[in-house]
Amino acid sequence: MKALGPGGTAMLSGTQKVAIVLMQMEKEHAAEVMKQFTEFEADEIAGELVRLRRVDAATVEDTIHEIHELATSGRLNARGGREMAVGLLEASFGSDKANTVMDRLSSSLAGMTFEFLDSAEPAQIVALLDGELPQTTALVVAHLRPEIGSAVLASFESHLRTDIARALATMGSASPEAVRVVAEALKKRTGAVMTPREPIEAVGGIQPLVEILNRSDVAIEKDLLQSLEQRDPQLAEEVRSRMLSFTDLVKFDRKDVQRVLRGINPTVLAFALKGAGSAVEATIRENISDRTKEVLDAEIESMGRVRVSQVEEARADIVRSIRELETTGEITIQRGDEDDFVL
Repeated sequence: MKALGPGGTAMLSGTQKVAIVLMQMEKEHAAEVMKQFTEFEADEIAGELVRLRRVDAATVEDTIHEIHELATSGRLNARGGREMAVGLLEASFGSDKANTVMDRLSSSLAGMTFEFLDSAEPAQIVALLDGELPQTTALVVAHLRPEIGSAVLASFESHLRTDIARALATMGSASPEAVRVVAEALKKRTGAVMTPREPIEAVGGIQPLVEILNRSDVAIEKDLLQSLEQRDPQLAEEVRSRMLSFTDLVKFDRKDVQRVLRGINPTVLAFALKGAGSAVEATIRENISDRTKEVLDAEIESMGRVRVSQVEEARADIVRSIRELETTGEITIQRGDEDDFVL
């Protein structure tokens, strides 16, 4: 974690400036601002909130003036940190989404310990991990770039691949010392010198596994999920549920969008559209009847402000419908390159 002292704003990134401004706002106001960013942008801002533990008051003032914001009252807050990032994300997106974002952020920060593997070929990484426990391999895979992690995971035999995937999905926080020990052992095998770093937290979980599977060969994905379902049906179900999102509708063919929306209650659709991007809303409106649009508009107008949890549940209902239609063969989803999502 770092402190930011005097020296002007010339060296600050745009994301850092946004984070500094959010530090000065009441949480509920900052949350309203945060909601305007995409999830990717929110990830980046949260990362800077965690990193910028203290900011010099002069830098805060310079930043606010630079972006033509006026600090109208109260003492300038020069503290960021993990607690603020979590609180702001929870107020903006709900606790579940906040946990997901912070998990990704923690994994990103922890991944710096394994930077020496960035230039390694997947086959070399597999060789380094030969004979390791699934839990150890999962820890390493969690900190690789998803496209590399996918190739590494695919290189193991089916039964071992399932063990690693399950260990990855159920992994909680790992102590900094445990992460450091694993990284040191692997670095010694590669002949590299361990570079000291400040303590960090390593986090696995379902999301890293989902990101890896989304980049895997379809046959690998199906084989792993089927095997995982035999060992842990609940975990397999949760992994599947995260492999699609409400916003994926924009990637579907018109006939598939229409088939999905045909069975969705307009009330559920109205909740799901709260805060949705313009592309998603346009896709939906282009594929429903005029009568359904009228009912949808009436629902949206009458509901006013809603809880983030209600929006998330409505979107989850739509995702469940998509998965049911995929299971029955009414729509066919091809996972892989983002430009080639649905046949």
